[in-house]
Amino acid sequence: MTAKISYDDVEVGTELPAQTFSVTRATLVRYAGASGDFNPIHWNERFAKEVGLPDVIAHGMFTMAEAIRVVTDWAGDPGAVVEYGVRFTKPVVVPDDDRGATVEVSGKVAAKLDDNTVRVDLTATSAGQKVLGISRAVVRLA
Repeated sequence: MTAKISYDDVEVGTELPAQTFSVTRATLVRYAGASGDFNPIHWNERFAKEVGLPDVIAHGMFTMAEAIRVVTDWAGDPGAVVEYGVRFTKPVVVPDDDRGATVEVSGKVAAKLDDNTVRVDLTATSAGQKVLGISRAVVRLA
């Protein structure tokens, strides 16, 4: 696969389609099984509160993975992402109900680089708080 977006069709300031991702306790259990990360802060409310958290929180790497979906869906190819990094700023708190939490992610082309690449800056929030800071991806476009 290759990116479906042409480098020539993108300008600094181009906004990527924003997305909202739902996160429930069931989502966290499935992610724990897939990743092997069974830290009790991600599934045990009593333990999470004992260590000072407000409730069970989503895995940081899960949150990071959901955020990059905005970029991969836009580019049309996950392999187009050549670099990706974030800073974790706040946890995604996941209540024990049928709705869980949501993570809202938006992105914007911040720079056009060499070799048909662009830097995309992402903003990810949950419950009105920024959960990822300095969230950036370098993407090779067509």
